[in-house]
Amino acid sequence: MSMQNKPQMVEAVMFFSERGICKQMMFPEFEALLDGVVNMPEFADQQMRVAFVVINPRLLLKAAVFFYLDFNEDGSPDKGWNIPLQHLAERAGRGPDLGAGPIRLACRSQCPVSWHQMHLWDPSLAPGQNDLVLLRDAVKSNKLGLLVEEESVPVVAPERLQMASEDKWYAPDPAKEVAEHLAQKMDQEHRLKTAQLIKQQRLRISSLSQQHEEELAKLKLASEQQGNSLQAQIQGLQQALQQQEQLNASLKAQLAAQAESMQSSREEMTRQLRALELHGRTEGDILRAQFDSELKAKIAAAVAEYKEQVAIRDVELAYRNELEARLQQDNERLKRERDEFAGQGSGQVLERLAKLGVVFVVYHPGAGHLTIPLQDIASYQDNPMAYAAAKCFVSEEQYRRWLAHYQQPTCDAALPSGERCAIPIDRIDSPSRFTIGESNCCARHRAGSRLRTVS
Repeated sequence: MSMQNKPQMVEAVMFFSERGICKQMMFPEFEALLDGVVNMPEFADQQMRVAFVVINPRLLLKAAVFFYLDFNEDGSPDKGWNIPLQHLAERAGRGPDLGAGPIRLACRSQCPVSWHQMHLWDPSLAPGQNDLVLLRDAVKSNKLGLLVEEESVPVVAPERLQMASEDKWYAPDPAKEVAEHLAQKMDQEHRLKTAQLIKQQRLRISSLSQQHEEELAKLKLASEQQGNSLQAQIQGLQQALQQQEQLNASLKAQLAAQAESMQSSREEMTRQLRALELHGRTEGDILRAQFDSELKAKIAAAVAEYKEQVAIRDVELAYRNELEARLQQDNERLKRERDEFAGQGSGQVLERLAKLGVVFVVYHPGAGHLTIPLQDIASYQDNPMAYAAAKCFVSEEQYRRWLAHYQQPTCDAALPSGERCAIPIDRIDSPSRFTIGESNCCARHRAGSRLRTVS
């Protein structure tokens, strides 16, 4: 074998699908894919799970980095992708032993560079679905056609041979030596398998814990948003009910005043009628008839007036509803025109920058470095705090309260004198673990608040 064909350490990239490993390529081919020399139409408009691996000359894994790669509709990779795979593989922590000692493993739950964590994924370590075993078997199958180092039996140099003393020339008990050798070998294999199993279980527990924490934060955020929506609906209904009660009270007051006026008129007419009855029955009958007709006319006029007021209010209500609907339509139209105008102005500049390979990255405490897609630029400009809070799976109010706590971790409780307690407390590094009234208070005020709640 010549020096040109001597096996070397090899870097390769393997793509995962639902059925397992679906594509293998050497790292130079992957770099050509990133440079746009070739496309992969079979991965168009998909987010693929990919693994960068380092293979030794005996076809054994030495390092692995598990990352995501987005493909566009034409099968070209995302232009903003910029993960330093070789750097991550060199600085990665220890992983399971896949035949050549513990590998260097970089994944979502074990990432040496924090701002790349969101672009990595955790391999499955479940029995029967172990992604590391799939990688090991794929490397062993050698579909990439790598040069393999031939295993040779090591030859002992003559100077390393040692002569036993004469009293040990006679052969010892072979059965005892075989038993001791087998026992040592089984003990060593058992220790290696146990250490590897413990490492895999720890990695799996870390991955499950992180997934559970993210799901819990999402559920908590959804619950808070639903509670806020229901609270807003309740407030709207209460306001409408209060307005209706005020209107009913006003109408009742008007009816009472009209009834009192009519009662006084009736009493006056009755008094006049009685006075006239003294002067004659005929004139009294005439006045009584006149009184009844006038009373009926007044009642009919009052009823017509009330009906007219109700009709006027119905018309005003319908007009107000129509006006509100029209204003809502105008508001939505203006928003669309604003978005179109913003998209035609700054959006074209941002799109040209994105095509040139510029990546929009911002840093927010708790969320880390965020890569903002082009379609999210407008929403981020409208409310950066809300955008960062959504990435942390918390509400905007909780994120603002956590940020104040993160910048100055002191007790926010009020003393009887009106001043803040301001005792330094432990800083909560994650917004989703921050609880208002608990995380931003010292132990004394947390205990006091519990006692007051129980009482």
